Amino acid sequence: MPKLSHYGTRGEVQMVDVSAKQVTTRTSKAHAFVTMKPRVVAAVRRLKNPKGNPLEVARIAGIAAAKRTAEWIPLCHPLPLTHIDVTARLCENGVELHSTVIATAQTGVEMEALVAVSAAALTVYDMCKALDKGMEITDIHLVEKTGGKSGDFHREKRSQRLAPRGRQR
Repeated sequence: MPKLSHYGTRGEVQMVDVSAKQVTTRTSKAHAFVTMKPRVVAAVRRLKNPKGNPLEVARIAGIAAAKRTAEWIPLCHPLPLTHIDVTARLCENGVELHSTVIATAQTGVEMEALVAVSAAALTVYDMCKALDKGMEITDIHLVEKTGGKSGDFHREKRSQRLAPRGRQR
């Protein structure tokens, strides 16, 4: 049975030693959703926001946050990221966010992808909170990861699990 990797033999917290691991190309994708009332979606669609376009600002915030993941998550390794992409799609009931992060390194980039969509979702909330403080950030999860010793991971298809309903407008 696998064990938690951030604990030593006496239960003390530790940063994982990756010095003996192979350098390989590693890719991770993550997802998040910000649920909004229809009037907030309409305002975003019309780009009526004094702070600017929430979707574009969220994209940039997600990219910037991914680069600083080791500052957000104490035991993460700082990694030389070679690609970060964050997309924000307006749906009928909110904003769907996706990230893709790639690095050639000794450890994976799952946390970087998750931090990217989390920061992007928080940015959407910040930019739209004047219209509705009741928005919800939901469905943050790893979609897939490739590369490394543990092999690939692909989350089950959205149609096979409960997920926020949203269609593109």
